[in-house]
Amino acid sequence: YLTAQGIATAIYYPLSLHLQEVYKSLGYKLGDFPNSEQAQEEVLSLPMYPELSEEQIEEIAKAIEAYNK
Repeated sequence: YLTAQGIATAIYYPLSLHLQEVYKSLGYKLGDFPNSEQAQEEVLSLPMYPELSEEQIEEIAKAIEAYNK
């Protein structure tokens, strides 16, 4: 939705640390860290940098607000 509105987004936590290959030897599995797994599914990166104008910030906020209605 936000991409269609011209707002760049990114997935912040693509895979929880305990599920990454490098930590496989520790034996953790899906469900061991539910908060981390929830963040993996829900957290989204939005544009945030000093050069954003007030108008751009308003545009982003309005797009999020419209999506939530």
